[in-house]
Amino acid sequence: MRAVTIREQEIVIEEHPDPIPGDGEVLVRVHAAGLNGGDMMQRRGLYPAPPGSPQDIPGMELAGEVQALGPRAERFKQGNRVMAIVGGGGQAELAVVNERQLMPVPSALDWPAAGGLPEVFITAHDALFTQAGLRPGERLLVHGGAGGVGTAAIQLARACGAYAVATVRREQAHDQVAALGAEVIPPEGFAEHGPFDVILELVGAPNLGENMNALAIGGRLCVIGVSAGVKGELNLLALMGKRARIHGSTLRARPLEEKALAARALEHEVLPLFEAGALQVPVAETFPLAQAAMAYERFAAGGKLGKLVLVL
Repeated sequence: MRAVTIREQEIVIEEHPDPIPGDGEVLVRVHAAGLNGGDMMQRRGLYPAPPGSPQDIPGMELAGEVQALGPRAERFKQGNRVMAIVGGGGQAELAVVNERQLMPVPSALDWPAAGGLPEVFITAHDALFTQAGLRPGERLLVHGGAGGVGTAAIQLARACGAYAVATVRREQAHDQVAALGAEVIPPEGFAEHGPFDVILELVGAPNLGENMNALAIGGRLCVIGVSAGVKGELNLLALMGKRARIHGSTLRARPLEEKALAARALEHEVLPLFEAGALQVPVAETFPLAQAAMAYERFAAGGKLGKLVLVL
Protein backbone atom coordinates (compact mmCIF):
# COMPACT_ATOMS: atom_id res chain seq x y z
CA MET A 1 0.00 0.00 0.00
CA ARG A 2 1.01 3.65 -0.45
CA ALA A 3 1.11 5.87 2.61
CA VAL A 4 2.15 9.33 3.75
CA THR A 5 5.51 8.78 5.42
CA ILE A 6 7.63 10.99 7.67
CA ARG A 7 11.34 10.89 6.78
CA GLU A 8 13.62 13.35 8.59
CA GLN A 9 10.70 15.75 9.17
CA GLU A 10 9.76 15.67 5.48
CA ILE A 11 6.51 14.31 4.01
CA VAL A 12 6.93 11.71 1.26
CA ILE A 13 4.79 8.94 -0.24
CA GLU A 14 6.21 5.44 0.17
CA GLU A 15 5.17 1.84 -0.30
CA HIS A 16 4.51 -0.16 2.90
CA PRO A 17 3.39 -3.74 3.53
CA ASP A 18 -0.38 -4.16 3.66
CA PRO A 19 -1.51 -4.38 7.30
CA ILE A 20 -3.29 -7.53 8.47
CA PRO A 21 -6.22 -7.25 10.92
CA GLY A 22 -5.77 -9.07 14.22
CA ASP A 23 -8.26 -10.18 16.84
CA GLY A 24 -11.25 -7.81 16.90
CA GLU A 25 -9.75 -5.62 14.20
CA VAL A 26 -11.00 -4.44 10.82
CA LEU A 27 -9.03 -3.70 7.65
CA VAL A 28 -10.30 -0.43 6.18
CA ARG A 29 -9.78 0.75 2.62
CA VAL A 30 -9.24 4.44 3.36
CA HIS A 31 -11.07 6.97 1.18
CA ALA A 32 -10.36 10.14 3.19
CA ALA A 33 -8.14 11.16 6.10
CA GLY A 34 -8.11 14.54 7.83
CA LEU A 35 -5.04 16.54 8.82
CA ASN A 36 -4.74 17.72 12.42
CA GLY A 37 -2.36 19.69 14.58
CA GLY A 38 -1.06 16.44 16.05
CA ASP A 39 0.14 15.37 12.60
CA MET A 40 2.09 18.60 12.28
CA MET A 41 3.70 18.03 15.68
CA GLN A 42 4.49 14.39 14.83
CA ARG A 43 6.23 15.53 11.66
CA ARG A 44 8.50 17.73 13.80
CA GLY A 45 9.24 14.86 16.19
CA LEU A 46 7.25 16.42 19.06
CA TYR A 47 4.25 14.07 19.24
CA PRO A 48 5.12 10.40 18.68
CA ALA A 49 2.37 7.92 17.97
CA PRO A 50 1.31 5.74 20.93
CA PRO A 51 2.61 2.15 21.18
CA GLY A 52 0.99 -0.13 18.65
CA SER A 53 0.50 2.59 16.03
CA PRO A 54 2.85 3.26 13.08
CA GLN A 55 5.54 5.73 14.04
CA ASP A 56 6.31 6.84 10.49
CA ILE A 57 2.79 7.00 8.99
CA PRO A 58 0.77 9.93 10.37
CA GLY A 59 -3.00 10.30 10.39
CA MET A 60 -5.23 10.41 13.48
CA GLU A 61 -8.58 9.99 11.73
CA LEU A 62 -9.90 8.20 8.67
CA ALA A 63 -13.01 7.15 6.77
CA GLY A 64 -13.39 4.30 4.33
CA GLU A 65 -14.92 0.94 3.54
CA VAL A 66 -14.50 -2.30 5.44
CA GLN A 67 -12.32 -4.56 3.28
CA ALA A 68 -11.65 -7.49 5.62
CA LEU A 69 -12.44 -8.65 9.15
CA GLY A 70 -10.03 -10.09 11.67
CA PRO A 71 -10.94 -12.96 14.03
CA ARG A 72 -13.97 -12.20 16.25
CA ALA A 73 -14.64 -8.87 14.53
CA GLU A 74 -18.39 -8.90 14.01
CA ARG A 75 -19.75 -5.36 14.48
CA PHE A 76 -19.38 -4.44 10.78
CA LYS A 77 -19.52 -6.23 7.44
CA GLN A 78 -17.42 -5.99 4.31
CA GLY A 79 -18.37 -2.92 2.31
CA ASN A 80 -19.73 -0.94 5.29
CA ARG A 81 -18.81 2.76 5.37
CA VAL A 82 -16.92 3.45 8.60
CA MET A 83 -14.82 6.16 10.24
CA ALA A 84 -12.63 6.36 13.34
CA ILE A 85 -9.97 8.06 15.37
CA VAL A 86 -6.69 6.13 15.32
CA GLY A 87 -3.35 6.43 17.08
CA GLY A 88 -1.63 6.84 13.73
CA GLY A 89 -1.48 5.36 10.25
CA GLY A 90 -4.68 6.95 8.96
CA GLN A 91 -3.05 8.65 5.95
CA ALA A 92 -2.59 5.44 3.98
CA GLU A 93 -4.49 3.39 1.44
CA LEU A 94 -5.16 0.71 4.08
CA ALA A 95 -5.43 0.86 7.88
CA VAL A 96 -6.21 -1.60 10.65
CA VAL A 97 -8.64 -0.36 13.32
CA ASN A 98 -10.16 -2.07 16.33
CA GLU A 99 -13.86 -2.42 15.63
CA ARG A 100 -14.74 -0.74 18.93
CA GLN A 101 -13.19 2.52 17.69
CA LEU A 102 -15.13 2.45 14.42
CA MET A 103 -18.37 4.33 13.82
CA PRO A 104 -20.78 4.12 10.88
CA VAL A 105 -20.59 7.02 8.43
CA PRO A 106 -23.90 8.93 8.32
CA SER A 107 -25.48 8.57 4.89
CA ALA A 108 -25.67 12.37 4.55
CA LEU A 109 -21.86 12.72 4.51
CA ASP A 110 -19.47 12.38 1.58
CA TRP A 111 -15.99 10.96 2.03
CA PRO A 112 -14.12 14.26 2.67
CA ALA A 113 -16.60 15.24 5.40
CA ALA A 114 -16.42 11.77 6.97
CA GLY A 115 -12.62 11.82 6.87
CA GLY A 116 -12.52 15.14 8.68
CA LEU A 117 -15.14 14.34 11.32
CA PRO A 118 -13.89 11.85 13.96
CA GLU A 119 -10.93 13.62 15.56
CA VAL A 120 -12.45 17.07 15.90
CA PHE A 121 -15.99 16.11 16.85
CA ILE A 122 -14.95 13.44 19.38
CA THR A 123 -12.42 15.88 20.87
CA ALA A 124 -14.98 18.69 21.12
CA HIS A 125 -17.81 16.48 22.39
CA ASP A 126 -15.64 14.82 25.02
CA ALA A 127 -14.20 18.14 26.22
CA LEU A 128 -17.48 20.06 26.35
CA PHE A 129 -19.91 17.48 27.69
CA THR A 130 -18.06 14.54 29.25
CA GLN A 131 -15.44 16.68 30.97
CA ALA A 132 -16.74 20.25 31.30
CA GLY A 133 -20.41 19.31 31.69
CA LEU A 134 -21.73 22.04 29.37
CA ARG A 135 -25.47 22.48 29.89
CA PRO A 136 -28.30 24.11 27.91
CA GLY A 137 -28.47 27.84 28.61
CA GLU A 138 -24.81 28.13 29.65
CA ARG A 139 -22.32 30.45 27.94
CA LEU A 140 -19.33 28.92 26.16
CA LEU A 141 -16.18 30.68 24.93
CA VAL A 142 -14.19 28.91 22.20
CA HIS A 143 -10.66 30.18 21.60
CA GLY A 144 -9.72 29.54 17.98
CA GLY A 145 -13.20 29.19 16.55
CA ALA A 146 -12.13 28.84 12.90
CA GLY A 147 -10.21 25.58 13.33
CA GLY A 148 -11.54 22.05 13.09
CA VAL A 149 -12.22 21.53 16.80
CA GLY A 150 -13.47 25.10 17.14
CA THR A 151 -16.06 24.77 14.39
CA ALA A 152 -17.18 21.44 15.86
CA ALA A 153 -17.48 22.89 19.38
CA ILE A 154 -19.57 25.85 18.18
CA GLN A 155 -22.05 23.60 16.42
CA LEU A 156 -22.33 21.17 19.34
CA ALA A 157 -22.96 24.04 21.75
CA ARG A 158 -25.69 25.42 19.52
CA ALA A 159 -27.27 21.97 19.18
CA CYS A 160 -27.47 21.52 22.97
CA GLY A 161 -28.97 24.96 23.59
CA ALA A 162 -25.84 26.68 24.92
CA TYR A 163 -24.72 30.15 23.80
CA ALA A 164 -21.37 30.13 22.01
CA VAL A 165 -18.87 32.97 21.68
CA ALA A 166 -15.75 32.38 19.57
CA THR A 167 -12.49 34.27 19.23
CA VAL A 168 -11.31 34.45 15.60
CA ARG A 169 -8.30 36.51 14.58
CA ARG A 170 -8.93 36.66 10.81
CA GLU A 171 -11.71 39.12 10.07
CA GLN A 172 -12.39 37.41 6.74
CA ALA A 173 -13.56 34.30 8.60
CA HIS A 174 -15.90 36.06 11.06
CA ASP A 175 -19.05 35.73 8.98
CA GLN A 176 -18.45 32.05 8.20
CA VAL A 177 -17.86 31.20 11.85
CA ALA A 178 -20.91 33.21 12.89
CA ALA A 179 -22.99 31.19 10.42
CA LEU A 180 -22.13 28.06 12.42
CA GLY A 181 -23.87 29.51 15.46
CA ALA A 182 -21.41 31.69 17.39
CA GLU A 183 -21.04 35.31 18.35
CA VAL A 184 -17.61 36.09 16.89
CA ILE A 185 -15.17 38.43 18.62
CA PRO A 186 -11.48 39.30 18.17
CA PRO A 187 -9.03 37.62 20.59
CA GLU A 188 -8.05 40.91 22.23
CA GLY A 189 -10.14 41.86 25.26
CA PHE A 190 -12.28 38.72 25.19
CA ALA A 191 -12.89 38.81 28.96
CA GLU A 192 -15.08 41.89 28.48
CA HIS A 193 -17.64 39.62 26.82
CA GLY A 194 -17.87 37.28 29.84
CA PRO A 195 -18.64 35.76 32.19
CA PHE A 196 -18.49 32.28 30.66
CA ASP A 197 -19.53 29.02 32.27
CA VAL A 198 -17.13 27.01 30.09
CA ILE A 199 -14.00 28.12 28.20
CA LEU A 200 -12.51 25.78 25.59
CA GLU A 201 -8.84 26.70 25.27
CA LEU A 202 -7.37 25.78 21.89
CA VAL A 203 -4.65 28.44 21.76
CA GLY A 204 -2.60 28.04 24.92
CA ALA A 205 -0.89 29.72 27.84
CA PRO A 206 -1.09 33.38 26.73
CA ASN A 207 -4.83 33.32 27.48
CA LEU A 208 -4.51 31.80 30.96
CA GLY A 209 -4.73 34.95 33.10
CA GLU A 210 -7.55 36.55 31.14
CA ASN A 211 -9.41 33.23 31.03
CA MET A 212 -9.60 33.32 34.81
CA ASN A 213 -11.02 36.84 34.67
CA ALA A 214 -13.60 35.71 32.11
CA LEU A 215 -14.87 32.65 34.00
CA ALA A 216 -18.19 32.75 35.81
CA ILE A 217 -18.58 31.50 39.38
CA GLY A 218 -18.26 27.74 39.15
CA GLY A 219 -16.79 28.03 35.65
CA ARG A 220 -14.76 25.34 33.94
CA LEU A 221 -11.64 25.91 31.85
CA CYS A 222 -10.84 23.02 29.50
CA VAL A 223 -7.36 23.12 27.91
CA ILE A 224 -6.96 20.99 24.79
CA GLY A 225 -4.59 23.12 22.67
CA VAL A 226 -1.30 24.88 23.44
CA SER A 227 0.02 25.94 20.03
CA ALA A 228 0.76 29.48 21.29
CA GLY A 229 2.59 28.43 24.46
CA VAL A 230 2.63 25.94 27.32
CA LYS A 231 3.56 27.99 30.39
CA GLY A 232 1.72 30.87 32.05
CA GLU A 233 0.89 32.45 35.41
CA LEU A 234 -2.29 31.65 37.32
CA ASN A 235 -3.85 33.64 40.15
CA LEU A 236 -4.87 30.91 42.59
CA LEU A 237 -6.90 33.33 44.70
CA ALA A 238 -9.06 34.07 41.65
CA LEU A 239 -9.41 30.34 41.02
CA MET A 240 -10.51 29.77 44.62
CA GLY A 241 -12.81 32.78 44.71
CA LYS A 242 -14.67 31.65 41.62
CA ARG A 243 -14.77 28.01 42.71
CA ALA A 244 -13.51 27.31 39.20
CA ARG A 245 -12.04 24.15 37.72
CA ILE A 246 -9.21 23.73 35.23
CA HIS A 247 -8.57 20.48 33.44
CA GLY A 248 -6.62 19.39 30.39
CA SER A 249 -7.06 16.59 27.95
CA THR A 250 -5.53 14.74 25.03
CA LEU A 251 -7.25 12.00 23.05
CA ARG A 252 -4.59 10.18 21.10
CA ALA A 253 -2.80 8.34 23.91
CA ARG A 254 -5.92 7.10 25.71
CA PRO A 255 -6.40 3.34 26.06
CA LEU A 256 -8.75 1.51 23.73
CA GLU A 257 -11.52 1.31 26.33
CA GLU A 258 -11.67 5.10 26.76
CA LYS A 259 -11.56 5.75 23.01
CA ALA A 260 -14.36 3.24 22.52
CA LEU A 261 -16.51 5.01 25.13
CA ALA A 262 -15.89 8.38 23.47
CA ALA A 263 -16.80 6.92 20.08
CA ARG A 264 -20.03 5.36 21.43
CA ALA A 265 -21.03 8.67 23.01
CA LEU A 266 -20.54 10.49 19.71
CA GLU A 267 -22.29 7.74 17.78
CA HIS A 268 -25.42 7.90 19.93
CA GLU A 269 -25.60 11.61 20.75
CA VAL A 270 -24.13 13.38 17.71
CA LEU A 271 -24.24 11.28 14.53
CA PRO A 272 -28.06 11.46 14.32
CA LEU A 273 -27.67 15.25 14.07
CA PHE A 274 -25.59 14.79 10.92
CA GLU A 275 -28.30 12.58 9.44
CA ALA A 276 -30.82 15.32 10.21
CA GLY A 277 -28.66 18.00 8.59
CA ALA A 278 -28.22 19.91 11.85
CA LEU A 279 -24.41 19.60 11.84
CA GLN A 280 -21.76 19.87 9.16
CA VAL A 281 -18.04 19.29 8.73
CA PRO A 282 -16.55 22.45 7.20
CA VAL A 283 -13.92 21.22 4.72
CA ALA A 284 -11.58 24.01 3.65
CA GLU A 285 -9.73 22.04 0.97
CA THR A 286 -9.01 18.50 -0.22
CA PHE A 287 -5.77 17.05 -1.60
CA PRO A 288 -4.99 13.75 -3.34
CA LEU A 289 -2.55 11.44 -1.57
CA ALA A 290 0.24 12.36 -3.99
CA GLN A 291 -0.02 16.00 -2.85
CA ALA A 292 0.22 15.25 0.86
CA ALA A 293 3.32 17.42 1.27
CA MET A 294 1.40 20.34 -0.23
CA ALA A 295 -1.46 19.70 2.22
CA TYR A 296 0.94 19.85 5.16
CA GLU A 297 2.37 23.13 3.91
CA ARG A 298 -1.14 24.52 3.51
CA PHE A 299 -1.94 23.55 7.11
CA ALA A 300 1.24 25.21 8.36
CA ALA A 301 0.36 28.43 6.52
CA GLY A 302 -2.82 28.85 8.60
CA GLY A 303 -5.76 31.03 7.64
CA LYS A 304 -8.16 28.18 6.88
CA LEU A 305 -11.70 27.59 8.04
CA GLY A 306 -12.39 23.98 9.02
CA LYS A 307 -10.53 20.89 7.85
CA LEU A 308 -7.91 19.92 5.29
CA VAL A 309 -8.53 16.38 4.07
CA LEU A 310 -6.51 13.91 2.02
CA VAL A 311 -8.75 12.06 -0.46
CA LEU A 312 -7.54 8.67 -1.68
